[in-house]
Amino acid sequence: MHTPSGLRPLVAASWRRSARVDPDVVPEPAVDDDELDAMRRAGPLGTALPVVRRLLLDDVRSAGCVVALADATGRLVWVDGARSARRAAEGMGFVAGADWAEDRAGTSAPGTALRLGRPVQIHAEEHYATAVKRFSCTAVPLRDASGALVGALDITGDDRAVERHTLPLLTATAAAAEAELTLATLRAATARPTVTESVELTLLGSDTATLRTGRGSLALSERHSEILAVLAANPGGLAAADLAVAVYGDVRAVTTLRAEVVRLRRVLAVHAPAATLESRPYRLRGVRTDVEHVLSALDRGARLQAVDRYTGPVLPGSVSPGVDDLRDRVRVRFREAMLQDGGADALQAWARTPDGAADEQVLRAVLASLPRRSPRRAGLVAAIEAIERP
Repeated sequence: MHTPSGLRPLVAASWRRSARVDPDVVPEPAVDDDELDAMRRAGPLGTALPVVRRLLLDDVRSAGCVVALADATGRLVWVDGARSARRAAEGMGFVAGADWAEDRAGTSAPGTALRLGRPVQIHAEEHYATAVKRFSCTAVPLRDASGALVGALDITGDDRAVERHTLPLLTATAAAAEAELTLATLRAATARPTVTESVELTLLGSDTATLRTGRGSLALSERHSEILAVLAANPGGLAAADLAVAVYGDVRAVTTLRAEVVRLRRVLAVHAPAATLESRPYRLRGVRTDVEHVLSALDRGARLQAVDRYTGPVLPGSVSPGVDDLRDRVRVRFREAMLQDGGADALQAWARTPDGAADEQVLRAVLASLPRRSPRRAGLVAAIEAIERP
């Protein structure tokens, strides 16, 4: 869509970022009611929501508007307000569970506030999407005690949603909610001793990953295994579109990915609270994998130890492009290390793995390392001939 002249610089920049969004598409819920209920009860939004209800809901209803709470990805977790305003908001897809991130719904106060990390007011025609142009909105970001962005607080309606007093009202409510988040963090810290918990993720040799902590172990689903494997292999983080391609092989799967990440965060919160899955970009923290341990042994020159720890390819049953790439990277690292300076014992051990046993060059290197009269030579020659045979 062409960016009209005369837009405020903030709005014009948002329109340019929204260029790939279809302005005629109305966002639809991508999260079911059970997930929404869980998000409203737990985590930072569960702490903030009672404060927002108490301080803001009555005023918003009186003004004929709606108030919304979005998570850090732009998904609306809760929407309430005047009945007529709620009905009008439903017509443009402004409902709980819908994704209002700027890259999904175009320019809007909640999406753009999350994108910029600052308060934003968007007047009617400044909206990018067609269905939203008769509404105005004001939004402010919400941050936790560490300063990390956890969501956004929004008021949407007619011109009253962008009146002079609206932004100070939202800012004060957000400050109260953030104070409650800080208190919740302090209460949690004093309620239990500080323990550095080790979180290990096993990816080698099994179609699904296993999460191990001091509390025990948990077998993950195939999709959660793939998401964690890709993020662990990309410590700098990945944008939602890049992670969708790496996991699903399809950039259009961003909405599906976000819903899956919500479920995965709940799993981590229960079974491995020391692990965190951040957003914008998606980044995994507090987790070590068996892949890292194996590659670390290779880097230290402990070739035989690395082979002993290599129980098989990374998630061998997965067809996710990102997992396939990680699987190949690990295989290539082993192959190069063994062929360059693996030593006879390490070479022979690698040749007994499925990867080594199918590699003609590795088998020839093992053959060259054996004594001339070794009984193993005949078997190796036969294996090499079988690989060479068309």
